[in-house]
Amino acid sequence: MGGEVPKQYLSLAGHPVLLHALRPFVSHPEVACVVVVLPAADAAEPPAWLATLRGETLATVAGGASRAESVRAGLAALPDGCEVVLVHDGARPFPPREAIDGGIRAARAGHAALPALPVAETLKRADDFGRVLGTVPRAGLWLAQTPQAFPRGLLRRAHAADLAGDLVPTDDAMLVEMLGAVVELLPGSARNLKITTRDDLALAEWFAGQG
Repeated sequence: MGGEVPKQYLSLAGHPVLLHALRPFVSHPEVACVVVVLPAADAAEPPAWLATLRGETLATVAGGASRAESVRAGLAALPDGCEVVLVHDGARPFPPREAIDGGIRAARAGHAALPALPVAETLKRADDFGRVLGTVPRAGLWLAQTPQAFPRGLLRRAHAADLAGDLVPTDDAMLVEMLGAVVELLPGSARNLKITTRDDLALAEWFAGQG
């Protein structure tokens, strides 16, 4: 993304991206606790708008050097009574209510779930010099989104097992898959974009303007 402001704090329709991402969870009747995992300095002294939201249902904790370490920090901060866990990217400002509801149902049924979109574009594999090596069949390929939902015990076992080896897990579902557990695909949404580039932010602004 570039720039001095982390992307989760960038302004989107007048509010930080992270605040947009949080709202559907803190307002959900079945979400009892929200843990926001932040860089250590931000966790110690959160932005003023986030500090005012902290209370019984929203906490902030310091993350780690990797996504997996940060998720483990968030898991450790959850109250004992939380048996269903939803993991969401702070840079996805529009998590669909359907994905939250579907994920909760799946986790209560004992398995993991995540929203996803079928790959619609032609995929090319290339070398380090940008030369095409071949075309990758897209049948059966999906673009994973968040929130990803898990029974808490399953997610803790997946992180404790650490079966990724030298692979860098890019989402929590990958760790659960390595245990051989069921991961259900839920309908994804193009609106549930992850802000990575300036073009993504511009598209998010357009989505926000559509209501």
